[in-house]
Amino acid sequence: MPNSEILLTNFAGLLFALSIPVGDTLAMALWFSNLFSNDIGIDLGTANTLIYVKGQGIVINEPSIVALERHTRKPLAIGAQAKEMLGREKPDIEVVRPLRDGVIADFDVTEEMLRFFISKVQKNKLLVRPRVVICVPSGVTPVEMRAVSEAADRAGAREVFLIKEPMAAAIGVGLPIADAVGSMVVDIGGGTTEIAVIALSGIVTSRSIKTAGDELTEVIVQFLKRKHNLLVGSRSAEQIKCAIGTAIGLEEELQHMCRGLEMVQAIPRVINVHSKEIREALAGSVNAIVNAVRRTLEQTPPELAADILDNGIILTGGGALLRGLDRRLVNETGLPVMVADDPLTCVVRGTGKVLADIHGYRNVLE
Repeated sequence: MPNSEILLTNFAGLLFALSIPVGDTLAMALWFSNLFSNDIGIDLGTANTLIYVKGQGIVINEPSIVALERHTRKPLAIGAQAKEMLGREKPDIEVVRPLRDGVIADFDVTEEMLRFFISKVQKNKLLVRPRVVICVPSGVTPVEMRAVSEAADRAGAREVFLIKEPMAAAIGVGLPIADAVGSMVVDIGGGTTEIAVIALSGIVTSRSIKTAGDELTEVIVQFLKRKHNLLVGSRSAEQIKCAIGTAIGLEEELQHMCRGLEMVQAIPRVINVHSKEIREALAGSVNAIVNAVRRTLEQTPPELAADILDNGIILTGGGALLRGLDRRLVNETGLPVMVADDPLTCVVRGTGKVLADIHGYRNVLE
């Protein structure tokens, strides 16, 4: 047993020896634990990791990227600092994303990243390890769930609870997940798009596809290479996606200046790309998301489908910010579609609400 937990146990024993009532003993022991520990919620995303600290709110929102010394695999930078190196690293430095498609691809690097973020938010509260709530994709396997749990445990968590991402997003948005009313959430993250119909604190039907923000970015990289003979990095492609990416035609088309390496002459080049051609490049990926939503609706029980007709579909995650995606889904499904307020943080805000009442949300935790 770690020294911190021995200290907490002894403290509770001392209160008992002083004949303090059991209820008060547990309350004071909990207070003592909170004094030296911060319970945290983690949205461990393929693109970004967000951390919510109980009583403080969102304290970390950094890229899920680690820079390693190539030969020793020793971490040199994590998060935003590592992203600055992406595409600019020296030959002896490797910049990696330890998560792929929403799950752990490199266990050791993920553990190092979690340890870094946990220690960063714990600061001086290191006597008692924190309880941690971590989000996982709805299509995650038991083996992948165990990998996430073990990585958090070895990174310094006292207890680890897992929650499915669409459920956390629904809680973060404030949907009535415990009611006998159907709610539909489409969470478009970096590695996966999670679609779920939720009622009575459970996921009634769901679908998880690997078409999401990262694929949209890669599609733009390949399009520029094929159409304009221009090599660009993922950062430049992401900027194009955010600036002029659309899922539906615009009344006034947009354009964006793009810098890259001309493939034939191998020299730097600047071109203007237009929203219409980027929309055409993204069409296949956008169609995959739309079709996944439609297939999920087809599998939804009629009573819950009627609820969704009344309440609509909620879009969360960074992909929800793609221009016109909500209108495209309205056109394709005939249902009301709304983009959540601050869609990037819905999932981690959901973990914060769970932390505030873990007992009350016990039915949604894995």
